[in-house]
Amino acid sequence: MIETLDVVGNNQPQIGKVFLVGAGPGDPELLTLKALLLMKQADVVVYDRLTPLVILDLLEPRVERIFVGKEPEHHTLPQDKINQLLVSLARQGKQVLRLKGGDPFIFGRGGEEIETLIAAGVNFQVVPGVTAAAGCAAYAGIPLTHRDYAQACVFVTGHLKDGNLDLNWDVLAQPRQTVVFYMGLRSVHHICKKLCEHGVAGSMPVALVEQGTTPEQKVYCATLDTLSAVLHKSDIHSPALLIVGEVVNLRSRLAWFKTNTC
Repeated sequence: MIETLDVVGNNQPQIGKVFLVGAGPGDPELLTLKALLLMKQADVVVYDRLTPLVILDLLEPRVERIFVGKEPEHHTLPQDKINQLLVSLARQGKQVLRLKGGDPFIFGRGGEEIETLIAAGVNFQVVPGVTAAAGCAAYAGIPLTHRDYAQACVFVTGHLKDGNLDLNWDVLAQPRQTVVFYMGLRSVHHICKKLCEHGVAGSMPVALVEQGTTPEQKVYCATLDTLSAVLHKSDIHSPALLIVGEVVNLRSRLAWFKTNTC
């Protein structure tokens, strides 16, 4: 049993605890040691759609599994219901593993969930995970920063809300940086269009990484001008990550993870 640091919202004693754990981008060997130890101790796991089945297979057979995955326009449970579910399970005295793909604090709604736990006085801990941008870029052979090409890296949500992706495009169009769009597959055409409108050259290299870090990984390299045509010819599904920047050109020399490449 590993030692844990409890954080509570008030002085009321609680028996159960919630552990918000990042499962990483897909490859089970990218799990942290702490994540694996907590998986062995859990009574119940509450997991998302992007949690790979191979990682769930590492759970003890006795562990209760509750799926709360979200897809565009279809949520198994609304976020507020998930928050309350975690509170309810902890109050039953259970060790609750809230397992999230990637890192719980990077587009993982982890902050929203622990706000509810604090308000309810529930003990919790956050365990970081390898976020999709770092994992997928590394397995695609694309360094997110490079002294010659990119001195900054920006993580952005590409998830459309009410059909409008309201981002600071002037900032995202700055030179000598890498921009990584999470959940951007449905809005990729809009992203390319807006970047070009704000001054990014149509020849800017881009890469779309599908199923990153897994044996099913595919990497589609193009430019802002040509990506739409590439996607039109391909059958790409989420999860997919969009990387924009000159560092994409390094893939031709640095790619090391041999799998399905387009």
